[in-house]
Amino acid sequence: MTDATYIPPKVWKWDAENGGKFASINRPTAGPTHEQELPVGKHPLQLYSLATPNGMKVTILLEELLAAGHEQAEYDAHLIRITEGDQFGSGFVSINPNSKIPAMLDTSITPPLRIFESGSILLYLAEKFGAFIPQDLAGRTECLSWLFWQMGAGPLLGGGFGHFYAYAPEKYEYPINRYTMEVKRQLDVLDRQLAERQYIAGDEYSIADMAIWPWYGALVMNKVYEAAEFLEAGSYANVLRWAKAIEERPAVQRGRMVNRTWGEPEEQLPERHDASDFDNRTQDKLDAAGAGDAYQ
Repeated sequence: MTDATYIPPKVWKWDAENGGKFASINRPTAGPTHEQELPVGKHPLQLYSLATPNGMKVTILLEELLAAGHEQAEYDAHLIRITEGDQFGSGFVSINPNSKIPAMLDTSITPPLRIFESGSILLYLAEKFGAFIPQDLAGRTECLSWLFWQMGAGPLLGGGFGHFYAYAPEKYEYPINRYTMEVKRQLDVLDRQLAERQYIAGDEYSIADMAIWPWYGALVMNKVYEAAEFLEAGSYANVLRWAKAIEERPAVQRGRMVNRTWGEPEEQLPERHDASDFDNRTQDKLDAAGAGDAYQ
């Protein structure tokens, strides 16, 4: 479809009925829309999130930390329903004034410390536990370069390509072509990087992999946007090799389940308050959490 030339008005006005899958939660102002306290569990770390790619970054790291023996990484993961506006509740906004998941409270510190933005949370946890980030200057710098690469590149994939290709109410050639070209360039960047090393930042698995995999690993394995064929994902052999290897990690498999309320029942754990929750899921709990409220 080719759209008629759009001429922007001199002063932009918000049209609340602007269409699109997520139109109901998009608005031009910040701050809370309603009073809503957040629950607080028993563990040192309190996570408020949803199993979108950004949310998965943090739960994957937490599960990896626990698997590596860091007992103080125990956490409660509370479900934030972004399609219902939980991120605009007063409690959530007090932790993240930007009203985006994920957000975290570290209650092992007095007063509790808030951390928001997924990359910031990954870096905070990696430094707190001294894990999944190289300790030498060169290795650490390379890891952080790729972590921040994802934070800068990801919106072009999600809000750019993903929105116009999968979610926009109408399909327009220009934005789809523009963002497809950029995403394929990004995949080529990753493929060339992974041709010479096992993981993104070198031979050690790190928070750089945990940041990039939920977006780009899912993309080439056709788990987001159903665009693998469109993007010729099979041509990025090194990215596919890396993506499949990470997917096989038990901690990654657990992490991607947390705060998930869509997909197959065995893939869902709407809230996580104890390691035993992975084994004690019931259909009643899934139904109560609203299983099937998909966010792809």
